[in-house]
Amino acid sequence: MKLEFIQIDKKWQSNWQSKGIFKTNLNDTEKKLYSLVMWPYPSGDKLHIGHWYNFAPADSWTRFKRMQGYNIFEPIGYDAFGLPAENYAIKTGVHPHDSTFKNISLIREQLKKIGAMYDFDFELNSSDESYYKWTQWIFLLLYKRGLAYRANAPVNWCPDCNTVLANEQVVDGECERCGTVVTKRDMTQWFFKITNYAQELIDSLDKLDWPSKTITMQKNWIGRSEGIEINFEIKNFDEKIKVFTTRPDTLYGATYIVLAPEHPLVNIISKKENQDEIKKYITQTTLATDIERTSLKREKTGTPSGSFAINPINGELIPIWIADYVLSTYGTGAVMAVPAHDERDFEFAIKYNLPIRKVILENGETTEQVRDVAFIGDGTMVNSAEFDGMNSQIVFDKICKKLEEKNLGKRKINYRLRDWLISRQRYWGAPIPIVYCPKCGEVPLDEKDLPLKLPYDVDFKPTGESPLARCESFMKAVCPKCGDQNAERDADTMDTFVCSSWYFLRFPDPKNNLNVFDATLINKWLPVDKYIGGAEHTVLHLLYSRFFTKVLRDAGYLNFGEPFLNLRHQGTITNQGAKMSKSKGNVVSPDDYTNEFGADTFRMFLMFMGPYEDGGDWNDKGILGIHRFLNRVYDFILKNEVKLKSAQRKNIDLNLFTPAEKKLYQKTNQTLKKVTNDIEELKFNTAISSLMELLNLLSDLSDEVSSENLHFAIENFILMLAPLAPHLSEELWEILGNKESVFTIGIWREFDKDAIVESEVVIVVQVNGKIRGKFIVATETSESELRTIALKDENVKKHIDGKSIAKEIIVKNKLVNFVVK
Repeated sequence: MKLEFIQIDKKWQSNWQSKGIFKTNLNDTEKKLYSLVMWPYPSGDKLHIGHWYNFAPADSWTRFKRMQGYNIFEPIGYDAFGLPAENYAIKTGVHPHDSTFKNISLIREQLKKIGAMYDFDFELNSSDESYYKWTQWIFLLLYKRGLAYRANAPVNWCPDCNTVLANEQVVDGECERCGTVVTKRDMTQWFFKITNYAQELIDSLDKLDWPSKTITMQKNWIGRSEGIEINFEIKNFDEKIKVFTTRPDTLYGATYIVLAPEHPLVNIISKKENQDEIKKYITQTTLATDIERTSLKREKTGTPSGSFAINPINGELIPIWIADYVLSTYGTGAVMAVPAHDERDFEFAIKYNLPIRKVILENGETTEQVRDVAFIGDGTMVNSAEFDGMNSQIVFDKICKKLEEKNLGKRKINYRLRDWLISRQRYWGAPIPIVYCPKCGEVPLDEKDLPLKLPYDVDFKPTGESPLARCESFMKAVCPKCGDQNAERDADTMDTFVCSSWYFLRFPDPKNNLNVFDATLINKWLPVDKYIGGAEHTVLHLLYSRFFTKVLRDAGYLNFGEPFLNLRHQGTITNQGAKMSKSKGNVVSPDDYTNEFGADTFRMFLMFMGPYEDGGDWNDKGILGIHRFLNRVYDFILKNEVKLKSAQRKNIDLNLFTPAEKKLYQKTNQTLKKVTNDIEELKFNTAISSLMELLNLLSDLSDEVSSENLHFAIENFILMLAPLAPHLSEELWEILGNKESVFTIGIWREFDKDAIVESEVVIVVQVNGKIRGKFIVATETSESELRTIALKDENVKKHIDGKSIAKEIIVKNKLVNFVVK
């Protein structure tokens, strides 16, 4: 019979909805499991295949856990504010509010059509005022705790998007959203003091079940470094240059000082004859981003100041240079350059013919040998006065002590992490709840006045200033503190990552109008047990969410400090080598495939493409193979329906099995073990392969086994298929005569441990590591018997004759290896 996938999809989606089968009882926290995917942007009219590669497999894993007996909470929402939605509105000419809410409606139907297990009673929309009211409340909480502040600073500016970007939103010097080269501007902006949590953000990573690469990237982004801050005097000036270094052991090798172009001392110490050249150089540096300036691949440039610093360890005069590979925002904005032992300094010194002095030798090196690269490791000290001959690791501490005793330096810990810049000069975002009063200055809104609503009637096309600045009805305000009628609101909106840094906390309590959430409920259900999403958010959303969670914990709202206990990344789906993205116009819609093949075929094809964490380039050639497999499953069960329904459930007695029945029973349990482990580890492709193998054996042996044995195998087959192809599995489960859903909590079966043990094994025989023979024996055959059988093999004999056996390696049930001379 032809399998009518579309009708089956509709039938079971309607059934699930009418029976409320996936509703969560949040009052029951026994064996609770909070499963979450990173919520999508409703920035285009529909979701694309890249989204489904996140959602569908994650939903399959969650269904599997429900079947294992977990009380599942799997909500969904929409990251609706921000540049993607606003740019889509500008492109289409439709107001972002209207286009966003329309897109959400379309996406909601797509989510239902794929058969996801989401409970839409808990749906969130970050652009809805009932949500962003609490985003603003969190802003005020940070403000009250001294973690939100306004400052003038050089910021990343995207000329195309006409807005400020956080450092994390600049990729290889370009806007992560539109690819435009980012420039620098000095602007007064709002920042969150994430740096206050820098050390804890590093320390608590070790408690998490996250991909090791993600943990390493976060640690590197935060960038903890231990060292000493040294004071360098400047010849003929009273000022001093503070330099932070992680290598005080190389201080004798410092042959020049470098200041960042923005360093305040540049204008003070620059010689008159150098000033024109310096001004020209500083203007050039503003065209590059911090990431570009610190790239090892970028050619180093600089210009001399004309002044000299005094090395505090030996009194040597060393020139002061200005170069853009030093940043004013990192450390002190000045570095002591040790070209013999730092790659960037070495490259700079070679280019400008500056001295290169070795002070550490690597093993076997002499002082006379000329290097073509910097040596950055540890070794033996030279050219370092009383420290010569010592190990550089020991000298690290000795030089620190010497400088501290003379009050020339102080040990310090620095972080690469900068405070989070959250101001955006765009319309579609949560307004900042601050008023500027001519009398009181900067005044936060009262919590009772939230939400500060985003006005609808605004010209949202970007001009470089916030569109809200042109909206008089919004800008005009009354001071909450003194009542002055001439106050003004902040014209910027918040970075959309502010909205997405706490949504997981709101999901269990989305309709709470009195509080940000019910703390008792949240502390029972969180942290999130399983979080799945793209690795591109490693130093954006994931870092910010961890920061917010720690702040809310310290404010007494949470009893945990990490939001996501277990994190996994899906791979990226590309289209002809490029990441699938609405902004690039290279998306592929899943609707065409679900309309033609049904949701289950499409879900399983995505999971069968390859390892989930790898992703891959989109190619739909294999989808017919999955479609045929599901049709085979349906046909096979219909063919055997009468036999299956006549089966009597009996206690299994392996001793009464025929060889065919034993083989099928063993394969069923082996498959159950593998599929259980594979789905648990998100190895969906190999789980599906195992089911294909089992179906082949079922087809071969169906006429040779009893109805009871066939029923046992097929029943377990359907249960294993259910998380992967939920609609078809419900249909097949019903055909077997079951009244309850295949997704009944706790229905998953344990495999029979005794049954999966093989009675016979293949032994491989090697001679000097090369395979020379194979034979089959009963399991647990003794080592001496394995040796005897191996030596009787004619091919093995041929490779041993005339030689002496120097060593024998025998691994029971696996291997015999003879090492001969």
